[in-house]
Amino acid sequence: QVQLVESGGGLVQPGGSLRLSCAASGSIFAINTMGWYRQAPGNQREMVATVTTIGSTNYADSVKGRFTISRDNVKNTVYLQMNSLKPEDTAAYYCNLRMRGYEFNYWGQGTQVTVSS
Repeated sequence: QVQLVESGGGLVQPGGSLRLSCAASGSIFAINTMGWYRQAPGNQREMVATVTTIGSTNYADSVKGRFTISRDNVKNTVYLQMNSLKPEDTAAYYCNLRMRGYEFNYWGQGTQVTVSS
């Protein structure tokens, strides 16, 4: 089993920054993909950014140039640096870890990000 523990959400004004962290523990394969997804009320969950063990990244178009995903493979931790936040970034953000494609797919409990003045 794998456990994911997120931290770093909160309330921020438009234009502000937040950094999310997600620490994974348990039976983790050496090759995996970690990422962040988000879900706003009434919307489907959507991919925000993902990063593989070797550092390949993928971003949603809506966050390119504003968000940066990174990871520490020793600590099995993934980070999401969010800059220039907009009200439309408001959502619950979920950490994800998957291995062998989607054969093993785990989610964190979510952390709320609210962008409002």
